[in-house]
Amino acid sequence: MSIKTNFETLTFEVENNIGVITVNRPESLNALSEQVHTELNVLLKDIMKNNADYSVAKGLILTGAGDKAFIAGADIKGMTTMSAADAEKFARLGQENTLLFESLNVPVIACVNGYALGGGCEMAMACDFIFASKTAVFGQPEVKLGLLPGFGGSQRLSKLVGRNRAKEIIYSGRNVKIDEAKEIGLVVTVFENKEELLTGAKTYLTRMMANSPLAIYESKRVMNEGNDLTVKDGLDVEARAFGNIFNSQDMKEGTKAFVEKRAPNFLGK
Repeated sequence: MSIKTNFETLTFEVENNIGVITVNRPESLNALSEQVHTELNVLLKDIMKNNADYSVAKGLILTGAGDKAFIAGADIKGMTTMSAADAEKFARLGQENTLLFESLNVPVIACVNGYALGGGCEMAMACDFIFASKTAVFGQPEVKLGLLPGFGGSQRLSKLVGRNRAKEIIYSGRNVKIDEAKEIGLVVTVFENKEELLTGAKTYLTRMMANSPLAIYESKRVMNEGNDLTVKDGLDVEARAFGNIFNSQDMKEGTKAFVEKRAPNFLGK
């Protein structure tokens, strides 16, 4: 594997075609410093560059080290000396990372155990969906510090839970505990503890690998692209993608296997 893995604030491991990205700053509750974002940016771009043929991974997990936090937020201490220009640059770097998560050609599951506040909630929302343990706590508490969400929270939260509910959560800065997070659709599945959470995410991704990785990626791309379009324009994006995939080996293999009543052998192309 030709991907950089010797980071100071991250770990990246691949097993059975599943890559696990871990923010590794448990002493700081995995807070998002500028170094974390810089290293994450390098890693995500490296994965995109090397995983076009799915040889690195067919699914990814984002999680945090330790038992207390997924990512407790941005590194506030490091932000106290930022100028306005520095702050905008920091926000744009964080936003670029969220867009990279959305652009990866494989599903990404945020495995949230403990706190996912501020930037942590924003990183989780950039993944395809969120699995969580019963200890998970979400929120966008920036207003309590005289700030506002800077890594996409003001945009993605409303798309996930509705505009008015998102406004209430952001304006109040309150915590959203696991029962509410599941009820409002922020979290897809809840597990008893972190161990079961990671096992459950890996089991889901393993089952998913029986499907065409190309078709999964195209579905992801079409949904992300259509998110900001009218239904009519989104349908146009979908129809073009549906037509294009008929040129793929996966489509030919999948339909042939169905007719022949056997399991398909998808290659992702």
